[in-house]
Amino acid sequence: MARAYTVGTAALALDVPIKWLDNVLSHFQVPGVLQERQGIPRKVSLEGVLQLALALTLIDDLELPIARALHLARTVSESGGQHRTSRGINIGLDLSTIRAGLEVRLAHAVEIAPVPRRGRPRTAARVRKTGRLE
Repeated sequence: MARAYTVGTAALALDVPIKWLDNVLSHFQVPGVLQERQGIPRKVSLEGVLQLALALTLIDDLELPIARALHLARTVSESGGQHRTSRGINIGLDLSTIRAGLEVRLAHAVEIAPVPRRGRPRTAARVRKTGRLE
């Protein structure tokens, strides 16, 4: 995997909530998304973000369910932007335009997305373990 992005950066570039994207990645296999064991943050390649962007376009424009949109996004991207259904409906997406716009949004998202912290969270003051007021 060449360049990888955090889920937060990908969500920012796709203009979706991080929680939504994390849920989608938890429930569905998306090409270009590296998922390891629990506790290891996911990494999303440019191809993974492109798959998600195509799926979001299909969800928004055709009101497809997520699972179907992800499957169709994979099919469309593998066939160069075109897909013909079994009933003769042609679906075409301009992959080069979508990819170019996505690269610009990703470059911007990388600059403003917060870097995830590692380790235990630190607090400014010692947190009380009980609910008592003293």
